[in-house]
Amino acid sequence: MENTAKEEIVLGIDPGTNVMGYSIVRKVGKNMEVLECDVLKLSTKVEMATRMKQIFDFVISKINQYKPDILALEAPFFGKNVQSMLKLGRVQGICIAAGLSQSIPFVEFPPKRVKQAITGNGNASKEQLMKMLQMMKLIDQTPKYLDASDSLGVAVCYCLQSQKLDTGVNDKVVKSKSKTKTLSWAAYVNEHKNRVIR
Repeated sequence: MENTAKEEIVLGIDPGTNVMGYSIVRKVGKNMEVLECDVLKLSTKVEMATRMKQIFDFVISKINQYKPDILALEAPFFGKNVQSMLKLGRVQGICIAAGLSQSIPFVEFPPKRVKQAITGNGNASKEQLMKMLQMMKLIDQTPKYLDASDSLGVAVCYCLQSQKLDTGVNDKVVKSKSKTKTLSWAAYVNEHKNRVIR
């Protein structure tokens, strides 16, 4: 059974305009192996258009090196600084474009979903996420930049989700939720016939 386990290479990215975290995870069945976990540092003295080109070329180089099956990205969170959000959105778009140019599909996860999947707490700090990844024996030392462990968190989040899909757990959950909604809606209609317009 172990030999027939599906193998996937995941490229995880935590988008950033100054420091961009990236990780390469090899998943075979339920086992995960971290092949690389680091950051791409970008000079703030270089104009944004040049940095975008550097990001695009870097992602392409990692795709050529590891031949990932999927690109997993952290979705930009909604903050008060609109300019920062726009810049992060552009970086995410550049990474997606690089992947699609090489026919690599992508998935994106909000930060809270990544933290929930790994620590069990959607409001966990970056440090807590990193420590949990250490407990999972996926990283040994504390990285200099937590953007690296954030990118690993995104890749691991995808791996955990795909495990559930492989075992059919998600299918059961979806069916269960769907059934619950149908029953609750039917119950609502029966109880509030005067509110339903036919």
